[in-house]
Amino acid sequence: MRYLGIDYGTKRIGIAISDEGGTLAFPYAILENSKGSIAEIKTVCAHESVEMIIIGESVDYKGQPNIVKKEIDKFIVALRKVIGVPIMEEREFLSTQQARFYQMKKKHVDDSAAAIILQSYLDRKNNRPILESIRDLPSS
Repeated sequence: MRYLGIDYGTKRIGIAISDEGGTLAFPYAILENSKGSIAEIKTVCAHESVEMIIIGESVDYKGQPNIVKKEIDKFIVALRKVIGVPIMEEREFLSTQQARFYQMKKKHVDDSAAAIILQSYLDRKNNRPILESIRDLPSS
């Protein structure tokens, strides 16, 4: 299953894509946030056979929705109208700053931030069955 990760920003939208097995996330593209962004994302989803979109859920230092969250919610509604794949939100915190730390020479790191968000989701998703198996082991 291939996933698409999104780091939504008011100026730019970072895009990441997973491998076909849904285990690793890779930076893919940086789009200017414009009226054509959703169509571009739809094209990427079709071209890359994406089956699910993971978008960063933006929160402040207290874990509360921030200013960008309202824009993300509108963006998700618009995406759902034109893209026929499930869309999930993944809690993200300082993903852009984290990407800047690793990509110091790049001017824009939105695609790397999207990869961090997507990788966080994939790691959590892929480890869940292991944790459930451990819980089901008989206690000694």
